[in-house]
Amino acid sequence: MFDKLFEKNPLFKPVFFIISAVLVFDQITKIIARIYLRPLYSVQILGDFFRLTYVENPGIAFGLRINNKVFFTVLSIIAVFIIFYYLFLMKENPLLRFSFAMILGGAFGNLIDRFLFGRVVDFLDFEFFDVSIPQFSFLFFNFSGYHMAR
Repeated sequence: MFDKLFEKNPLFKPVFFIISAVLVFDQITKIIARIYLRPLYSVQILGDFFRLTYVENPGIAFGLRINNKVFFTVLSIIAVFIIFYYLFLMKENPLLRFSFAMILGGAFGNLIDRFLFGRVVDFLDFEFFDVSIPQFSFLFFNFSGYHMAR
C-alpha cells in the first residue's frame, strides 16, 4: 500500500516509522494510565519534581477550553497538516525532521483520544515552578485564569 509512496519519497519511510512508533507508544501508555493510574491519581517518581498523575484534559494547553468543539477539532486537524507540511520542508535537517515526526505522532495520538473519548489523557507531571495566569478574553477564547502551586 505504501510501497509507491516510499519509492517516490525515500524520506517518508523513516518518518512514517517514527510517527507510527510514537502513536502506538502513546496509545499503549494511555491505556496503561487509564487502567492503573486512574484509581491512584498520582504516584511520585522523583519526589515532587516528577510524578505520574492521571488527568483527563478536555481542552488544549493548560486546560484552556474552546466551547465550539467542531472549530476546535478543525483547528487541531489544521495544526497536524501544518506540522506535516513543515516535516517535509526539513529535508536537509534530520534532527528537525525527527522532532517534527515525534510531535506529529503525539498529535495523532491526541486526535484519536479526542475522537474516541472527547478528552486527552495526560499523565507526565513535572513541577518546575508555580504557574499563575490571570483571567483574560481574546477573540472567542474566555480564559478564567489558572493558578497551580504545590
